Order: sequence, then structure tokens, then C-alpha cells
Amino acid sequence: MKTISSGKSLLLILSVALVVAVAGAGPVAANNPVATGPAGQAGSQDADHPALSQRNPRYKICRDDALTLTFPIAPEFNQKIMVMPDGYVNLQGAGSVYLLGLTVPEAVAVIKKAYTGVLNDPIVDVDLTDFQKPYFMVLGQVGKPGQYDLRYDITVTQAIAVAGGFAATAKTQLLYYHPISSSMMEVKRLNIKDVLNGKNVNEQVHLSPGDMIFVPEKAITKFRKYVPYSFGAGVYPGAEF
Repeated sequence: MKTISSGKSLLLILSVALVVAVAGAGPVAANNPVATGPAGQAGSQDADHPALSQRNPRYKICRDDALTLTFPIAPEFNQKIMVMPDGYVNLQGAGSVYLLGLTVPEAVAVIKKAYTGVLNDPIVDVDLTDFQKPYFMVLGQVGKPGQYDLRYDITVTQAIAVAGGFAATAKTQLLYYHPISSSMMEVKRLNIKDVLNGKNVNEQVHLSPGDMIFVPEKAITKFRKYVPYSFGAGVYPGAEF
């Protein structure tokens, strides 16, 4: 009888242990899912890391841009349009479509779709006739701070020269701001003194549209705003020497 009771007790203990193990594994698996395959990996990367900007991005249509539409087969629909503040454009005989933020090829596809009910297999050419010109900004301790057109490939050092060069109060370690998306910006600290002394010349940063450079003020300049330039010189009423 003792042997049978011991066997039943052992079986009961193993059954309870198995139930506890299965019950404990369920919530862990539910609360900590493991992504398998490319889809799971991509979702994790999208949530934690923003998409990298393209190396040679296409221009995206902005507000107040002017476009010329040419219909080779139906020239009566040729027209000039302007992007309104809300991002829409009015098309002749096809209503309104939203073009803000699209590239020109994407705009062509949208306009073709809009004219599908008006023309049979419409063909349209879209040209930007007036658009937001690429620019960069230089702020802080330079001769002429402001916004400048980015007409050609230019480095940070050259941009400082365009903005009138460093002021006497400028610090040669500046901040470089580069937008990587509509909501994120990359910030770098650059030491231009090394470049001016002939070091790391080939490692200069080349500007992209929308970049901004900020030249801070020297610490000694900030200090001099509150402290006289020379100590011991001056008139001190009531003082005896």
C-alpha cells in the first residue's frame, strides 16, 4: 500500500509541475513576441530607427510652386497651375488634386488619374516653371548672417566665406544642422580651425538644401560684456591712493 501511495504522490507532483510550467510559459510568449522573418525585423527597425534620407532626393512640390501642364494630344487642356496654400491645384475640367510633397513623376501620375474620366488614356507633361530654390542658412557670429541660395556644390568653409567670414567674436567650432526628414534633424559639431590650418581638408562637409550653420560666440567675448577690458584703470570717486 505504501508503494502505491508513493507512486500516486509522485504522479500528482509531476502533473502539478507540468500544469504550472505550461501556465507560466503562456503569458511570457504573449507579452514578449519574437519577430521572425523579414516582416518582423522591418517593423522593429521602422519603429526604432527613422528611414535614411535618399542620397540624391528628387525635388518635392511646395506651396506657391508654378507648374505648366502640356497635353500633346489634347492641347486645349494645356494650362498653368499654382499650388495653393492647402496643397491643392485646380485642374481645367478635372477638379482639384493634392500635389504638395509629391515629386514631378508622382504629380504626373496623379494628374493622369484625374483626367481619366475626361480623356481616353491621357498623356501629360509637367514642368516646374517657378519653384522653391534650394538654400542654406548661416547664423551667429559671421559678417552677413542670413539665408543664401544654394546654386552649386559648396562646403561649410565656403559657406562661411559667402556669409562674410568669421566675425572677431566668432568661435571656430561651429554647429551644423542637416534635416533628415520633416520632423528630425542631424546636428554635428565641426572644428573649422583644423581645416583652416590645412588639416582634414578632404573631410569637409558639403551642404545640402535646407542645411543651417550656427557660429557661436567666443566665451571670452561673453565674459567681456560684464567685465571691463582693463583692470585698475578708471575713476573711483572717494577712493584714496
